[in-house]
Amino acid sequence: MIDLFRTLFAPPRHLILLVLALWLGLTLAEKRTDRHGISKDALNNLVYYSILGYIIGGRVLFALSNIPAFTKSPLSLFSVNVDLFDPLGALVAAGMVGGIYGYRQKLPLWGTLDALTPFFATLAVGLHLAHLAAGTAFGSPTSLPWGIDLWNAARHPSQIYELTASLVILGLLWFPKPKPQPGMLFLTFAALTAGARLFLEAFRGDSTLVFGGLRLAQVAAWVVLAAALIASESLRKRRQDG
Repeated sequence: MIDLFRTLFAPPRHLILLVLALWLGLTLAEKRTDRHGISKDALNNLVYYSILGYIIGGRVLFALSNIPAFTKSPLSLFSVNVDLFDPLGALVAAGMVGGIYGYRQKLPLWGTLDALTPFFATLAVGLHLAHLAAGTAFGSPTSLPWGIDLWNAARHPSQIYELTASLVILGLLWFPKPKPQPGMLFLTFAALTAGARLFLEAFRGDSTLVFGGLRLAQVAAWVVLAAALIASESLRKRRQDG
């Protein structure tokens, strides 16, 4: 989600790509709200408040952890410098804002996540397009003929790999079963996205390494994939028992 914040304050062409992805994602999500028992207004408000919480929460929490610097320069709180941002805090803030809104509106958890799945999938496409336009999320060096020249080396077009995977996932999820079990659409999206990340991360040239060489994104993807599969099996058993 730090990519979302970076793209928001990127040059205009990247901002346009993200805004288009947000608009298209919400439009697609609105088309399926009825089948998930969510109103269009509730869905839109949930998304808007969560994004606002993400942006404000990430900056405020960063400021709170660096109070001396912001005391000397209070206006830095409104700076467009993306380094003055706490991505983990932003995720927590967005989750809290969305959770509080959903609770107050008595929105069903799984139905809401299913309704948001087209939004998430479309936003992923928009982010990969923004990476491609900016040259970020670049690939590792390669001698393959389809390598692209970037940052003084021929590299895997990792942005195109990820964009293609996201488009495929969006296409697969746009045609769900007539009466899907609540939660399965979102969990399928989570599992497919995590699986794609496990494979495609190997082609990235900017991976964060942990534990002596493991790619942090792949570790996180394993966790998400395992959680999605376990939750899916739990929902299936619950449906059978019911």
